[in-house]
Amino acid sequence: MMIEQAGTYFFAGRAVNRLGYGAMQLAGPGVFGPPRDPDAALAVLRAAVAAGVNHIDTSDFYGPHVTNRLIREALSPYPDELLIVTKIGARRGDDAAWLPAFAPDALARAVDDNLTNLGLEALDVVNLRLMFDVHGPAEGSLAAPLKAVADLQRQGLVRHIGLSNVTPRQLDEARAITEIVCVQNQYNLAHRDDDAFIDALAADGVAYVPFFPLGGFSPLQSAVLSDVAARLKATPMQVALAWLLQRSPNILLIPGTSSVAHLHENLAAARLTLPEDALAELDRIGR
Repeated sequence: MMIEQAGTYFFAGRAVNRLGYGAMQLAGPGVFGPPRDPDAALAVLRAAVAAGVNHIDTSDFYGPHVTNRLIREALSPYPDELLIVTKIGARRGDDAAWLPAFAPDALARAVDDNLTNLGLEALDVVNLRLMFDVHGPAEGSLAAPLKAVADLQRQGLVRHIGLSNVTPRQLDEARAITEIVCVQNQYNLAHRDDDAFIDALAADGVAYVPFFPLGGFSPLQSAVLSDVAARLKATPMQVALAWLLQRSPNILLIPGTSSVAHLHENLAAARLTLPEDALAELDRIGR
């Protein structure tokens, strides 16, 4: 399959294709409420798996409850090779606000909601999403909520634990409590705060999963990116994804979309190898 050209990485006890899929955009506007076209959302999920995607990222606070129910309807019973990664630590307010949900009972309820809406007996990977600052990593002790998640792991409800929106110091604190299999932070061509962090994780064999790999709510826009893409007869977003794949072997991508055509466009980045001169030009965007 085409996406196998991007290679695999050993993550949560199995080899996963480095190009995966993020389900956030399947919910309604602002990641709140149902999609405008539920049938199109189901079609995207089925097309992703048919194309070889075996790593899907989701959360029960997308919607809330929307993306997980779509995943279950589209894909259950799940293929054995499919790794579903979810996250907890936040909830949605009635006004669609993103709110912390760190208390042990809130975390237990979140795991239960994910299990119920995905139709699973155990969650493959759960990322604890820190909310000391909604917009980016901020220092603060994660010991209390992480110990609560580790308790759920001991009960057999969670197989592996990751962290989202975290600093290197928080990762060190976490590793004294339990094994951490992945870090999920914002990172892309223009947002390079985690450069050193990614290299350290790669040395330790820990997966790094950038969210907003294409800029998220503010899509990447750069004359340099557009020029490189035109030269390579690719789209700017394909080039941005290919840059991430070449940035470090431990990077796993989860670009999201609600369009089957856009899904296939994203996955085609697996075939794109950026030459050295293009990499040098692109590297300057984030500096």
